[in-house]
Amino acid sequence: MMRRLAAPIGLGLLSLVFAIACSAALPARAQAPAAKAKPIVPDAWQGGAYRSKPDMKGIKKIRFITDSDYPPFHYYDEVGALTGFNVDLAQAICDVLEVECQIDATNWSSLIPALDSGEADAAIASIRITAEALKSADFTLRYYATPARFAARKESEITDIRPETIKGLKVGVAKNSGHEAYLKTFFPDAAIAAFESSEAAQKALKEGAIDLVFADGVSLTFWFNGVDSEQCCEFRGGPYLDSRFFGEGVGIAVKKGNRHLTQVLNYALEQVHARGIYEELFLRYFPMNFF
Repeated sequence: MMRRLAAPIGLGLLSLVFAIACSAALPARAQAPAAKAKPIVPDAWQGGAYRSKPDMKGIKKIRFITDSDYPPFHYYDEVGALTGFNVDLAQAICDVLEVECQIDATNWSSLIPALDSGEADAAIASIRITAEALKSADFTLRYYATPARFAARKESEITDIRPETIKGLKVGVAKNSGHEAYLKTFFPDAAIAAFESSEAAQKALKEGAIDLVFADGVSLTFWFNGVDSEQCCEFRGGPYLDSRFFGEGVGIAVKKGNRHLTQVLNYALEQVHARGIYEELFLRYFPMNFF
């Protein structure tokens, strides 16, 4: 089963978050005072093995396919135009390669079948690179990954997050998730409270029923600045990135066996990064720190 990296964010919440983010960025560390710091842009690329432009023979146009209800990654804006981080990244890839670009939206379950049938060349829809996903598609280099983070109520005195310092504290987490498995492995003495969803755990934190939440950093960031949180909570401790629990990140999916297109897209991704385009897009759609 294909999985997305973070929970979807509603358009109303997205607009509110952007408005708040324009006036103040989140602190890089939860115990520090709020500061107008530039958000950290993650360096998703490793090595730089695709610096030489590959043979473009036969590639005059790339037909991208994405989902349409996962803001800020891909969604329809107020005038009905398909937009978002993934959509703009796809266009940037085409621009770098100097090829025609087609970007269409479909439902999530139709993404890989569209590749298999030849209706689309590549799926750029925040698809996690997992062993299960690799059975049905090939993937480019990862182009982003988000960290796991702890969150606490703002008035909480919890500042130092270590196994011994949160021993016995109630930590909310989504049931049967990589986050729960990580807690059980590295924070076994915490009182782990498994909820049906991260949203349910966040609600419990807001109400004071638990001491901490451990969840995806992007989802928490948007929740902090949205209406539902009532500005209750903030990050504590640092980011956690462990592919064994949180996956290898997100990549562009192509039809199984299409090594040529995979190499072409890898080159384009590295060029988008090297030319500063990736940073511009990242800061446009994610104006708040979640690292």
